Amino acid sequence: MDKAIYVYHPDSLKYVFHQNHPFDQRRLTLTRDLLQQVNALSVDQIFVPGELPDSHLLQQVHIPEYVEAVKQLSLEHPSQQAIDRAFQYGLHQGDTPYFAGMHQSALSIAAGSVTAAQMVMEGQTTHALHLGGGLHHAMPQKGAGFCIYNDAALAIAHVRETYGAKVLYIDTDVHHGDGVEMCFYTDPNVFTYSIHETGKYLFPGTGRVEERGAGEGFGYTVNLPLEPYTEDDSWLECFETTLNQVLERAKPDLIISQHGCDAHALDPLSHVHCSMRIYQEMPRMIHQAAHQWCEGRWVALGGGGYDIWRVVPRAWSLLWLEMSNHPLLQQLHTDPLLPLPQDWLDHWQAESPVSLPQTWLDDVKRWEPIPRREEITQSNRAISEIAATYLK
Repeated sequence: MDKAIYVYHPDSLKYVFHQNHPFDQRRLTLTRDLLQQVNALSVDQIFVPGELPDSHLLQQVHIPEYVEAVKQLSLEHPSQQAIDRAFQYGLHQGDTPYFAGMHQSALSIAAGSVTAAQMVMEGQTTHALHLGGGLHHAMPQKGAGFCIYNDAALAIAHVRETYGAKVLYIDTDVHHGDGVEMCFYTDPNVFTYSIHETGKYLFPGTGRVEERGAGEGFGYTVNLPLEPYTEDDSWLECFETTLNQVLERAKPDLIISQHGCDAHALDPLSHVHCSMRIYQEMPRMIHQAAHQWCEGRWVALGGGGYDIWRVVPRAWSLLWLEMSNHPLLQQLHTDPLLPLPQDWLDHWQAESPVSLPQTWLDDVKRWEPIPRREEITQSNRAISEIAATYLK
């Protein structure tokens, strides 16, 4: 029987760059509250990870000089020398600016993802969800894309070192999972698969279908870059087709998936036009894959998602409902426009700058049609076929 654990570290709420930064951790609170309102998350399902010994673990992914720079820039009043070198480590005043306490809050996020993977590998739970994680852009030598420490890569490195398990990393964020890919680009025991908007128009500008790994890891990296304004049917068709072929090649002992929910039409930082439907269907496919290929061992992480009011709480709640086999899932299959709990709407509408959605899924019949739908679908299908050819 499935058991699912919801990993949550309170210090992850302190991962705040500045007041107006798009990476807004209130989304964690909004999601947890929504799940509790529908009786889908109990106290005994929540696990708070302990402290993480940072030196050894962090250095499995990040160079010591970078970790030291993060520590120095985390001080309330960093030295001028540390500030002068912030640019070198990607921590200057850009998308990933340094802030007081960032080392400890980023370390707590890393602890959550490593703990989730450890609990699954040791049989304490079948599935583990850590929504604070998924900071997939951080590189060994620098921060990038709102990410300080790459918790997903750290969890994978820990699994490889401690258990010798083969890992399939699935990244469904609209932005290419470049940091995780880079960390394991030559490793045949870690298969990385990323479905994302093409880097022609979107950060980080990588993730071409031709990126396939190198050395012994050649063939163990798959990228599926989709067109702007891709909609649900095309996104899901490409994902399902390639995922099945990836699984045949990867034969994983563990699946670690990243669930950025920024491919939604309302997300302000991308150009993809999907609805909440993909956040209902993609976890279902991954769930089935985990049971088919690795005895259910599945760790799911958060990631991007910048419409924190209308998109993230619903998308991440759907992920937990799938992982925990909650009965509400069946209701949503028969009634996709099932209303959200009124108490949750009443409470958060007072803070939200936009009108909150009233239903779990989106009524896409009311959306404006995309004029280039067929052209986009055919382009995505062609890219998917190229990726599939590489897998043979």
